[in-house]
Amino acid sequence: MKKISIITPTFNEEENVALLIDAISKVAEKEKKYTFEHIIIDNASTDNTVGKVKDLISHYPHVGLIVNNRNFGQLRSPFHALTLVESDATIQLCSDLQEPPELIHDFLRKWENGALVVGGVKESSEENRFLFFLRGIYYKLLSTITEHDLISQFTGFGLFDRTVIEEFRKINDLYPYSRGLISDLGFKVEVVKYRQKEREFGSTKNNFFTLFDYALVGMISNSKTPIRVATLFGFIFSMFTFASGILYFVLKILFWDSFEIGLAPLIILISFGLSVIIFFLGIIGEYIGSIHSEVLKRPRVLEKQRINYPVKSLFNSKN
Repeated sequence: MKKISIITPTFNEEENVALLIDAISKVAEKEKKYTFEHIIIDNASTDNTVGKVKDLISHYPHVGLIVNNRNFGQLRSPFHALTLVESDATIQLCSDLQEPPELIHDFLRKWENGALVVGGVKESSEENRFLFFLRGIYYKLLSTITEHDLISQFTGFGLFDRTVIEEFRKINDLYPYSRGLISDLGFKVEVVKYRQKEREFGSTKNNFFTLFDYALVGMISNSKTPIRVATLFGFIFSMFTFASGILYFVLKILFWDSFEIGLAPLIILISFGLSVIIFFLGIIGEYIGSIHSEVLKRPRVLEKQRINYPVKSLFNSKN
């Protein structure tokens, strides 16, 4: 029988883990052609998430737990888990139940038909509409400036064939942007659309700063366009400044007594120029920071402990 691994990253989800494990187990019961393991990788939760999962493992022996030494973020931790599993296919979904576990059935059907990657794509959301709208704009912008097409509203919820996971293991990126890697490596994504549910328990761990950070990582790791735009903009701005200087000089020579330059245009020009320089210095800094992270060659994740991993018993609905 083919083996399916399900990866769930957690951080302070003590109210959701029991519901999540039960929901995934019910899905597995209906898939009689496969054996399942459910791996939870915890990002050093400060609540009782780890304790609850430990208690649940006695009732669900197909569940394994990996606890990280600290919070390594939403990019590094799940990718680390993806590269650990040895299965025919691996499914990743969040622990907040906003991504319906029932879609696993659809993922497996498309996989059986030959798809190497099946992605759950949000076509609508019950949560913040403005944030959903901004995500859509971001994905369109990112797709425009990259050399490959990115799937809009594909956040990593989906199925990955063994061959895809093997390619992931070759990636040494400290902050792997898996959604971009899929497109960059040329894997076609079969889409399954869904409506994102509202979170029932707990609160989202994302805020403006974390989302902005992920957006920058996605942009820097998938495109050289920002740095090229900086160079182009610098050239255009320097030409504009030079032409403006020549124009003011000629006007002053021709109308020496009546033409007054004043300080306002100078102040505006300097302020605008400085703001552009600071912005693009930030972009350059992001690229340098990315290079710096790779040069250090630090581990993507440092584990604190493993409980029941590798799992003692795979879930098989026939048993």
